[in-house]
Amino acid sequence: MRVLGINAVFHDPAAALVVDGSIVAAAEEERFSRRKHGKRPVPFSAWEQPELSARWCLDQAGLSAADLDAVAYSYDPSLVDAEYAPWEDLRTTYARKAPQFLATSLPGLDPDIVRFVPHHVAHAASTGLAAPFDGNCAVLVADGRGECGSHLAGRYVDGALTTFASQRLPHSLGLMYEELTEHLGFLRSSDEYKVMALASHAKPVHLDLMREHVLVRDGGFEIRPLDWNALAKQRAKDEEITQEHAELAASVQVRLEEVLLELVRWLHDRTGERRLTMAGGVALNCVANTRIFAEGPFDEVWVQPAAGDAGTALGAALHVSDRVSAMPGADLGRGFSDEEIESVLRTAAVPFSKPADVAVEVAEALAANKIVAWFQGRSEYGPRALGRRSLFANPCFAENLTRLNDVKGREQFRPVAPMVLAERAAEVFTRGPLPSPYMLFVHDVRPEWTDRIPAVVHVDGTARAQTVAGDPLLERMLREFDARTGVPVVVNTSLNTAGRPMVDSPRDALECFGSSPIDLLAIGPYVVRR
Repeated sequence: MRVLGINAVFHDPAAALVVDGSIVAAAEEERFSRRKHGKRPVPFSAWEQPELSARWCLDQAGLSAADLDAVAYSYDPSLVDAEYAPWEDLRTTYARKAPQFLATSLPGLDPDIVRFVPHHVAHAASTGLAAPFDGNCAVLVADGRGECGSHLAGRYVDGALTTFASQRLPHSLGLMYEELTEHLGFLRSSDEYKVMALASHAKPVHLDLMREHVLVRDGGFEIRPLDWNALAKQRAKDEEITQEHAELAASVQVRLEEVLLELVRWLHDRTGERRLTMAGGVALNCVANTRIFAEGPFDEVWVQPAAGDAGTALGAALHVSDRVSAMPGADLGRGFSDEEIESVLRTAAVPFSKPADVAVEVAEALAANKIVAWFQGRSEYGPRALGRRSLFANPCFAENLTRLNDVKGREQFRPVAPMVLAERAAEVFTRGPLPSPYMLFVHDVRPEWTDRIPAVVHVDGTARAQTVAGDPLLERMLREFDARTGVPVVVNTSLNTAGRPMVDSPRDALECFGSSPIDLLAIGPYVVRR
């Protein structure tokens, strides 16, 4: 059975292809269109379909739209309750017309094969059905909103979902966090991770008040109206971030963590499962994820790497498919042959070389404190750079945090992450789950390592580590770096600059390299130097 999954109605439009239960391809539209998040999440944009990523998914499998057995669209307009939101009727109308829009974008597609999948069911399937283990599991979904809700708590048994609790709008943990993001002068539905980083810089002085306004009730929650201005003055985009802004961020962050822990405990009591899977935009909050792992009742916690709305394209396809296989990894996007990369380099007329081993070349550059752009293999599905489209640096120098934030045009309060050999991770990191291949949890840095890798240690003593295993090229680079420095860790952040999607193609890589103070580009087997 050949199923194309589509996410289009809110933000992060994406496509995914599942053939006979196997995940063949998955990619976000932003990587092709070069528009961050693909589009803004407003009703006026709901007509836009991820046509570029959908066409690529089909091409990857050698299929045409006419070859598909089903298209799974991760939103069901028949479930919408439009009373609480202006313009919702427009979004709903566009969603209803999605089969016709898709047939226009993908010639040969029969609009009658398009099936609407409830948004939170698609989120649930993206993690409960894609998880890398056999057997049953609990599933928790929390995000901004779906058709009429913002949360789902359930259980997968033999591939079938039973829902035990859901939360109707307007109560939404994700929308609360979005409102805070906007109040703090950042872009909502985009910059929530900045709020999470900012929260570590202060104490949650308003936590008692947040506990009065955000309540947990029988597997769901109630969020009472709150005057943000009474706690911190609304910040304009270019205004200074003050201590009161950080204190408000910390207060909301900690209350979010507490609420999620209560929901997780309720779900465990209801299901008795050992394993928890999570998805939805809130599941990208790696600080909360670690508290769930460390303090919650489940033995295993797995978060789908494209846990935000982009992942619902995959979830919808898995939900409709007649059988499913576990997610093989996050490297489900575009890849390029050595010949294709060389052709782009020659067209760009840039000098390049082909070293005997690009991993050794990069390790030597990093040991010499150079910043390296790394472009290898198929690109990542989801928001994290996981060693396919990455910027690397030496973690032993504290000033490299400032250097990388300057390269990327980011706020200086934001941390960068460590990449570590999986077999060495426990020497350096604790508390969070290990292995941790998708950078979706934070870990405490062991005291004896904090001064050795200062560039990746956040102000609260944590780091969002990615463990590496099963990738020979990355492992060789890390081992060569370790041999030169005695450190099995490198800095890993996404290969892009602020406001731009992650690099996806060789041309994107050259544009980023050419416009930023990066010392070396390792692209396939080739090296381009500044």
